[in-house]
Amino acid sequence: MFLRRLVPTVLLACTLAAPAGARAFDRPQDDPPASPAQRLADMPYGTAPRQRMDVYLPAARAPAAPSPDGLAPVVFMVHGGAWSLGDKAHGGVVREKVARWVPRGFVVISVNYRLHPAADVPRQAQDVADALAAAQRRAAEWGADPSRFILMGHSAGAHLVALLNASPALARQAGVPRPWLGAVALDSAALDVPAVMTAPHARFYDRVFGADPAFWRRTSPYHALEGAVPPFLFVCSTRRADASCGPAEAMARRAQALGGRAEVLPQALAHGEINAELGQDSGYTRAVERFMASLDAQVAQRLSH
Repeated sequence: MFLRRLVPTVLLACTLAAPAGARAFDRPQDDPPASPAQRLADMPYGTAPRQRMDVYLPAARAPAAPSPDGLAPVVFMVHGGAWSLGDKAHGGVVREKVARWVPRGFVVISVNYRLHPAADVPRQAQDVADALAAAQRRAAEWGADPSRFILMGHSAGAHLVALLNASPALARQAGVPRPWLGAVALDSAALDVPAVMTAPHARFYDRVFGADPAFWRRTSPYHALEGAVPPFLFVCSTRRADASCGPAEAMARRAQALGGRAEVLPQALAHGEINAELGQDSGYTRAVERFMASLDAQVAQRLSH
């Protein structure tokens, strides 16, 4: 009963927080991506029902077989949904990404995590770290390279990915066996949580982040940054009422000041479009791919196909 009351309220709050067309997570789409890919559904990384991930491989390849040019790089995708809803199989999360990158020799992994209120933000970040650890350990089974993971997330998922990338100690505590190449954060407005909570904001932030400033800092990617971390790309919407590009630019400057690499990619797309349209043959997709290619020579070679 509580969840039935919570979901419409969260959706209304997200409606108020973002422009029309920005709500990709409120339209469940479980149709498989229209691409030559096979989906290994619901691979477990924990015991909870939400601790599952889907793995997308080229349809013509057996799961354990590497491609002719070696083990595949991995796009490791984390969905959004105001930390309270969403799913790894939604069309806006995976459809275009799988259709674009699997034929180019990538493995795409889409991750679920426990949702609020059953799990708070630190537990959700722990879930993402646990999923990453499990995926790296099993990568060889899928013909994937555990040392060539690119983290990616949208909205709340972008916040969780940014938190993990900003603080690799969280990944080490979860037993992540290898570093990853970098992270692509798709339009998170919650990079600096204390700044969000001390300014006018949608009410769902209060449910998720509460009223404790210490908790805000603990869950804030901006405040979690610790020295030089893997490279960041922050994609931000110039059409959002809550102006996600300012926080992205501030976090990029902080990462650079600490010796890291960070880029900001503003886009004249709605919040949901930034997720759903990534992978289409567009200047936006190619700009993200330029960042991905800069991380690793093998990634660059596959993206050039």
